[in-house]
Amino acid sequence: MSKLTHLDARGQARMVDVSDKAVTVREALACGWVEMQPETLKLILEGGHPKGDVLAVARIAGIQAAKKTPDLIPLCHPLMLSSVKVELNPEPEHNRVSIEARCRLSGQTGVEMEALTAVSIAALTLYDMCKAVDKGMRIGGIELVEKTGGKSGDWHREEQP
Repeated sequence: MSKLTHLDARGQARMVDVSDKAVTVREALACGWVEMQPETLKLILEGGHPKGDVLAVARIAGIQAAKKTPDLIPLCHPLMLSSVKVELNPEPEHNRVSIEARCRLSGQTGVEMEALTAVSIAALTLYDMCKAVDKGMRIGGIELVEKTGGKSGDWHREEQP
């Protein structure tokens, strides 16, 4: 494991200087899920939710969150994202909605935090919109799936047994 780059020689927090890093195409994919009662998922899928299209609102929230990541995560660089895609996929067999966020740019630092933030906020938005009918929802599985580009190269999560 390499040293922590957000700490200086005295152990104090610092924003990493990326000015000497090469501009490369960088992409990250993160995922997560919101588990709920079958009736809650049915309400979302049938469009009968009183707050409107829950999945559309959560998607927009995720995209907006990716763009706001440096305002939420200390020491995170502001980035010129070229693409943010957030997909919410109902999984009735698991009583949940899975969430995937893919962020892309040409830049000097990665977009992992943006993808993870997009998934997290999309999940929280889905919870917020449905909590009146299902306070027992669970958010989980938020993780980086893959990242490409940059000095450290590509990384893909290995499948769990």
